[in-house]
Amino acid sequence: MSGPAAARTAARALPGPAPLRFAALGDSLTEGVGDPSPGGWRGWAAVLAGALAAEQGGVEFHNLARSGALSHDLTREQLPAARALRPGLAAVVVGGNDTLRTGFDIHRTAGELDTALRALAGDGAALLTACLPDPGRLLRLPQQLARPLGRRMAAVNTVVHALSARYGAVHLHLAELPWTAERTLLSVDRLHPSALGHHLIARGFHGLLAEAGHRLGPEPVSDPGAPAPGPAADLWWMATRGTSWSADRSTDLLPGLIALAAAEARGRLRGATARLDEQMARAAAAALAGLP
Repeated sequence: MSGPAAARTAARALPGPAPLRFAALGDSLTEGVGDPSPGGWRGWAAVLAGALAAEQGGVEFHNLARSGALSHDLTREQLPAARALRPGLAAVVVGGNDTLRTGFDIHRTAGELDTALRALAGDGAALLTACLPDPGRLLRLPQQLARPLGRRMAAVNTVVHALSARYGAVHLHLAELPWTAERTLLSVDRLHPSALGHHLIARGFHGLLAEAGHRLGPEPVSDPGAPAPGPAADLWWMATRGTSWSADRSTDLLPGLIALAAAEARGRLRGATARLDEQMARAAAAALAGLP
């Protein structure tokens, strides 16, 4: 066959541009808890996916994050699934749950994060990372509990900052956003972002990607259209879900918190609070120094 008909046939046979694959790895923050949508959660990663440029044939979004995930769940479960997708863009935001567990070990957390980021970067994916806010402040815990949790979170964030620089990630300083000053940014559980908070995170990543030279679609809207949680919503959550949440935490978190509080009290009596901070900072530095 020759002539215009053959040209039209050849044009139809040409493959279209491949979509941009965006894989999101992490815990409940990235899963989207706090930003409800029909059938489940939406979240900042899905909002950001809708604002990525579609010039390559669209965006193929895969949210692999799951609530409660620890850093070892990231490497054992989510990382193999993500690498099989061969994403061009991958978000890795995890570590908050590690700080809330009795067996917290910054060396182990650092190793898991390094494994995930190194593998995805080696596969050619552009990376998104974020440091996390202090859970003690978000939950308004007493100082004796908030201080050791903040110490752990600072160690994780130290590791994330260093690894983000090592692997050239686009890094959002999520810990610096005004979570505690603006109640509307938090969901009724006071630990996860609200719909407004998730949109704020998506806009933050969108701005950083634009600064880095990525071609993007329009910035996510600043108002997601969902009402901010109020006192009635807080009471409803506590009555319907808060009790079970507290019961779960009493199993996996409360024993560790009691031990942390006791150690913190002993440290304060001896005037060793600053020394405990220094010990955790040294542990984070040693964890980074021990990475391959």
